[in-house]
Amino acid sequence: MVYLDHAATTPMHPAVIEEMTQVMTDSFGNPSSIHQYGRSGQAKLEDARQVIADSMQVKPHEIIFNSGGTESDNTALIETALAKQGQGKHIITTAVEHPAVLNTVKYLEQIGFEVTYLPVDEKGQLAVDKVKKALRDDTILVSVMMANNETGNLFPIAEIGELLRDHPAVFHTDAVQSYGKIAVHPNELLVDLLSVSAHKFNGPKGVGFLYKRDDISLPSFLHGGEQEEKRRAGTQNLAAICAMAKAIELLPAKIQDNNQEKYQGFSTKLLDDLAAQGIEYHLNGDSNNKLTHVLNLQFPGISNDLMLMHLDLKGFAISTGSACTAGNVEPSHVLEAMYGQGSTAINESVRISFGYGNTQEEIDLFAQTIIDIVQRLKKKH
Repeated sequence: MVYLDHAATTPMHPAVIEEMTQVMTDSFGNPSSIHQYGRSGQAKLEDARQVIADSMQVKPHEIIFNSGGTESDNTALIETALAKQGQGKHIITTAVEHPAVLNTVKYLEQIGFEVTYLPVDEKGQLAVDKVKKALRDDTILVSVMMANNETGNLFPIAEIGELLRDHPAVFHTDAVQSYGKIAVHPNELLVDLLSVSAHKFNGPKGVGFLYKRDDISLPSFLHGGEQEEKRRAGTQNLAAICAMAKAIELLPAKIQDNNQEKYQGFSTKLLDDLAAQGIEYHLNGDSNNKLTHVLNLQFPGISNDLMLMHLDLKGFAISTGSACTAGNVEPSHVLEAMYGQGSTAINESVRISFGYGNTQEEIDLFAQTIIDIVQRLKKKH
């Protein structure tokens, strides 16, 4: 089997597994306990917080541990909306956000908030001017993802942050797909809240964090104990948090924006091989401004379900888009936003995403397998 669905989730790095099992074995104490077991756990917790803070050049206090991207998004959006509803009830987001954001703002609509869903162009890109035009005096929250999980497109977060510098709206970004792939520095981006999930960068599932700028007031989403300085109730998942910190320590020392040369090489070789054999395809997204490990391709005339089935039988794992909608027959809302509901691209596109463990030999074999499948299916028609 060859795994090419790293945008959905990533395999845990062996060193991360080792760290997690060691903490499970040796540091099972509750970090809130005052005895030696608890103090040892608390020390590890704060060491992990420091590792994460250093990676983003922020204060350790600004990191709130939680269960991952979905909880981070829900916390950021719901608690900000409820806390600021006296100042206004208008929220701005995009039509191509992850369901963790889209379904949350839909819930907020149901309880009385007004949401503007910004459109994207045919390349799936968001114009900063669209944000500027949508901004109102009663806008209390703007949530725009850093990178799209289906196309890999990078959005102009720093420019939006600059636009909001003198506006009272809170600025949140879902950085789940981008953290670990590019440099993520909240202070440079001028964001107030930022969501991250460990399983996207070879850490464990079920753990992540929310970055909250110090001067942002955000009530706890979960009510209970006083963990995380009363900002997130519930005993911390220490083993997973330490494993997440280990995964961060294993990231390249200097991650430069969109500088994933290995994955760019995979993409270039794959597309060159397809073109050399006369395989018709269309790249969905902005090839000049995207994460290099995500590749969304349309194969005209070939159902994406059929393509996935044939590739799976040959031992290759890819997807049609967001893993969180994989069990549904719902079409991609991202491609619908780009091309319109009637576009054939919606049912003819697949997402390929590279990551830890992939080799050039695997990509070459994958390219040849796609060529064989397309040629065979075209002959049947």
